[in-house]
Amino acid sequence: MDDTEKLIISTLEKIRFFLQKDGGDVEFVSFKDGIVYVKMKGACQDCMYANADIEQLVEVILQEEVPGVVAVKLAE
Repeated sequence: MDDTEKLIISTLEKIRFFLQKDGGDVEFVSFKDGIVYVKMKGACQDCMYANADIEQLVEVILQEEVPGVVAVKLAE
């Protein structure tokens, strides 16, 4: 695991608190070509707002705090 991935995971730990308040969670899967791949868990897993949470919360914060992050997507 490189320093960028460690910073991504550390930043996700800060974000997880907000998702866990609503019974959800986010898990780091991988980082490739500037894209962070995550899995949504708990209440977020089947939530129709999961993509909005990723784009408006997870992606924005990761882009601000982790150099090189250009997008966040759901892992397949």
